[in-house]
Amino acid sequence: MTVPLRAALYLRVSTARQAEHDVSIPDQKRQGEAYCEARGYQLVETYVEPGASATNDRRPEFQRMIEAGTSKPTPFDVVVVHSFSRFFRDAFDMEFYVRKLAKNGVKLLSITQEIGDDPVHQMMRQIMALFDEYQSKENAKHVMRALKENARQGFWNGSLSPIGYRVVAAEQRGAKTKKKLEIDPLHAETVRLIYRLALHGDGPRGQMGVKNIVSYLNRNRIFTRDGGRWGIGRVHRILTRRTYMGEHEFNKRSKSKELKRTSEVVVVPVPPIIDRETFDAVQALLKARHPTVTPSAVISGPTLLTGLIHCAKCGGAMTIRTSKGGRYRYYACSMKARQGPTACEGMAVPMEKLDDLVASHLEERLLQSERPETILATVLDRRQERSERQREHIAELNRRAAESEARLKRLYDAIEAGVVDLDDPALKDRIDGLKAIRDQAKAEAERAQAMLQHSESQAVTPQMLSKFATAARKRIRLEGGGYRRDHLRALAQRVEVAEGEVRIMGSKSRLLQTLVANGGANAVPTQGLKWRRGRDYTISKQKLRRYLDFRWKSFTYGAGRVG
Repeated sequence: MTVPLRAALYLRVSTARQAEHDVSIPDQKRQGEAYCEARGYQLVETYVEPGASATNDRRPEFQRMIEAGTSKPTPFDVVVVHSFSRFFRDAFDMEFYVRKLAKNGVKLLSITQEIGDDPVHQMMRQIMALFDEYQSKENAKHVMRALKENARQGFWNGSLSPIGYRVVAAEQRGAKTKKKLEIDPLHAETVRLIYRLALHGDGPRGQMGVKNIVSYLNRNRIFTRDGGRWGIGRVHRILTRRTYMGEHEFNKRSKSKELKRTSEVVVVPVPPIIDRETFDAVQALLKARHPTVTPSAVISGPTLLTGLIHCAKCGGAMTIRTSKGGRYRYYACSMKARQGPTACEGMAVPMEKLDDLVASHLEERLLQSERPETILATVLDRRQERSERQREHIAELNRRAAESEARLKRLYDAIEAGVVDLDDPALKDRIDGLKAIRDQAKAEAERAQAMLQHSESQAVTPQMLSKFATAARKRIRLEGGGYRRDHLRALAQRVEVAEGEVRIMGSKSRLLQTLVANGGANAVPTQGLKWRRGRDYTISKQKLRRYLDFRWKSFTYGAGRVG
């Protein structure tokens, strides 16, 4: 008596949508069972792969089948597929796995493409595999072209929306419903909070890094969209995603997560959650905090201007150089020091005298009582605008909560009147959904209201500015001739030295943060330098020579360029 061959069926469709609608799996199964019965095969196992591409082997059921087919003793003798394209759409990988199974005595059979075992039929199978691979790549090309065009028209191509947004139907084109992104008021405030923490901190402390933001969110029980805890990667993704300033980038990365060429990326306009200025400021801050840009030694080093001072000619950093056995210390262009004067003609400046010059100018010019008020005027106006937007957002959240409460009441009334059946599973899901929206909207509104009250309690007055300027003039210097580095770095984030001038630049937002935090400042330098309009102050050559014991033909000091 002949022992029948044992067969395993492998069934696959490419998309989850096909799997959900049973477009192909039942038909493949029916034909596979009929094929095995007609040939007297004993069907021992069926592997079903719903919604998986055959261009790679990252398929759980496929790997389970290969593992079984290469084990000893093998549980089946043949693998039956509807067509070779169901098994693989890559000619090289298909041949690799066919031979891997063949080494263990397992054959691959196709219901619709029957071939023999001789070399000619093997060549035919390989040619079929090449055509399947070509067809797969052509289909992918046409699908991507359609998706890119859909994105250019401003529509959403699917996948989970970024946190802070939700997908809504935009228009109907025949049987297809075109969708777009709109701001989700329940989660958009969390995104805004993350950006505020990065730029301004939570009040008592200065600007927060990604790790501190994660700790703040988890500590205050501000959950992710799915109710989970925040992680570093997710927060960093929010802080660097251009979608939040209204520019969603479609087709930015390949399947292997590699960045594509700029010409391949399609920018989809979406409603912005934060403004471009805030986004750019956060990117500059993240770049400045990166260890490859600002090493930790710069933040905690002993010299006043380390990490801040740059050569105006080449833009490179100026570092400490010594002479006379360490008796004299200079800020010197690092490019010139490493590569010689042909690389840069930058100069060396006595460290103590330049430190004194920078500190003195900030004391005499920037910290005069009327100057901070002038500098911060536009920033304070923007804070007022943000407060107005915050009030509108709170009103929207309260409206959502009230609307959900009203819908719940109507449902309860319908249940009491016997209009709807309490045991209906869909009714329970609807009630749970409305409760979740109501509770989350209330919680978001309460948190936004608390933040608004905290912000309003920190209103900046002219008296506060005057008090700050007076205190800062005293605090910028330590007893014994030293300096408060953290305080000075809150006032100036970049010092450029040129042959004719020294320019001091600073950030208005950093100055405001220092003011609100009662003189505390984050020691990490940031970008966003905006104190350079006008030519308000010029220091005479005689005064400069008192500070700097060397001669320049022409030297004007541009540190007073604030406005």
